[in-house]
Amino acid sequence: MKNTILLFFLFFSGQIFAQQQIETGFEQNGGTSPYHEVISYYNTLSKLHAEVDIREMGETDSGKPLHMVIVDTDKDFDLKRSRERGKTIIMINNGIHPGEPDGIEASQMLVRDYMVNAKRKKALKDIVLVIIPIYNIGGALNRNTYSRVNQNGPEEYGFRGNARNYDLNRDFIKADTRNTLAFYEIYHLAQPDIFIDTHVSNGADYQYSITHLATQHNKIGGAMGKYIESGFIPQLEKLIADKGSEIVPYVNVFNQTPDSEGITQFMDYPRYSTGYTTLFNTLGFMIETHMLKPFDVRVKATYDFIESVVEIAGEDGAKIQMMHRGNLLKPGDLYPVTWKLDDTASKSIDFKGYEGEMVESKVTGQQRIFYNRDKPFDKKISYYNTYTPTKEVIIPKAYIVPQGWYEIIDRLKRNGLNYSRLNNDTILNVESYTITNFKTLPSAYEGHYPHNSVEVNKSKTSIDFRAGDYVFHISQPGGRYLVETLEPEATDSFFNWNFFDTILQQKEHFSPYVFEDIAWLLLEENSELEKAFEKKKNEDKEFADNWYAQLNFIYMHSPYYEKAYMQYPVYRLVD
Repeated sequence: MKNTILLFFLFFSGQIFAQQQIETGFEQNGGTSPYHEVISYYNTLSKLHAEVDIREMGETDSGKPLHMVIVDTDKDFDLKRSRERGKTIIMINNGIHPGEPDGIEASQMLVRDYMVNAKRKKALKDIVLVIIPIYNIGGALNRNTYSRVNQNGPEEYGFRGNARNYDLNRDFIKADTRNTLAFYEIYHLAQPDIFIDTHVSNGADYQYSITHLATQHNKIGGAMGKYIESGFIPQLEKLIADKGSEIVPYVNVFNQTPDSEGITQFMDYPRYSTGYTTLFNTLGFMIETHMLKPFDVRVKATYDFIESVVEIAGEDGAKIQMMHRGNLLKPGDLYPVTWKLDDTASKSIDFKGYEGEMVESKVTGQQRIFYNRDKPFDKKISYYNTYTPTKEVIIPKAYIVPQGWYEIIDRLKRNGLNYSRLNNDTILNVESYTITNFKTLPSAYEGHYPHNSVEVNKSKTSIDFRAGDYVFHISQPGGRYLVETLEPEATDSFFNWNFFDTILQQKEHFSPYVFEDIAWLLLEENSELEKAFEKKKNEDKEFADNWYAQLNFIYMHSPYYEKAYMQYPVYRLVD
């Protein structure tokens, strides 16, 4: 009997010690844990609970590896087998902006709570959680107390830029950072049905502690788009309200109150995390807690959000999986590559805000907006979340990428795109683009000078391709990724991110004193060119007065003019 009591005492003491060991930094001191403590916490959880695994993945710009935590009640941790068994995979990305640490803390507590409570652990029977504890490790190591000037706690936190000062939530398409390449590895290993990226933001002052930015339903389209808008979001909002953390769509207004003109859904282009995951038909959410709310309130709201998503996945998981995997592109269909907000289409939503007014600033003497927290309101406001295409392309059967464009090919491979390679030098009939117009940002943006407003001229032509050139067929899960990166007019295309800028520079030119005689022979031998030349001189006085422009006109319409200039080097296979 004494031995039994002693064993019970030792066991119980060990359990208390284990519980103490897995208390988060947030629970201990109300702050956010440094990077090494977060990783140590998950390592401890994995030792205490066989259902938790943590592993190192690819290296980041900081020199430290990105970690992936897997929570699997089958204790298998093979994500391919999890999919085959019909499990819904939820991926959570934390600390992309480490000054916004709510998700870092909420995820730690959530995993522990699911492990120590038998009923909650059972709720994960058909679900696997994949968690990136801290994505922006370089930013997390750069702890400070001042960079989040608007934020109400914690006292210390990380910095928005990564180890090379990139904003990682602008890098998902261009992949300038090792962080993004490591993310690709995790994402395509997980192939999540649901993706959550945790943030903190302040677009205005209002009563809510958390807002959601869902995958734009028009953009993802199909059954998934309808389900997000009419099924998932209403369920989510109700569940979170029942937990005491009411939620509203993301508020992003500047120097005006949300109720003055309503709020607009943010369009998550592929540079952003949820825009990127849309390209693989994943249901995505970027959550934004409200930075003016206390840190503990924000952490609870994030916790409640993730828990609510798990609950919905427990009910709708099979349906979500089916929609995730069943929305492949079809050659010949139209695909939107640019969008605009439909400002004529809105719906009325309940909104809990604070009365706002313009008052005189004590600093500038000018008018400033002031939210009066003594005057809360609950009213209907307009919510605009309908987008319509402004430019569409016909989906080809495949894209052909010459092997010399290895930076592009590398990104396509890292994103799991299937391909074949030409076995022999081959002449193929393809559609070809010539860049006819574009604009370029005058100042740097995330290490680039991106283009926009691209215009192209499409033609059918025969091209000599070389053995080894790459063929990427559309009919695969990454078909959307192919279209939105390889169509130059698409908002976040590789062309717009400067990967093809070498074609925008003419490499060969003419010397006027040499070309004069050649130009004369060209006009004599080509009556059509001569007619066009004379017509332009007669109709364009500036051209008629510019001898160099005249020679250049002839040069541009001659066989000597280089074919590579403005020739987009990715080709569309349609036949």
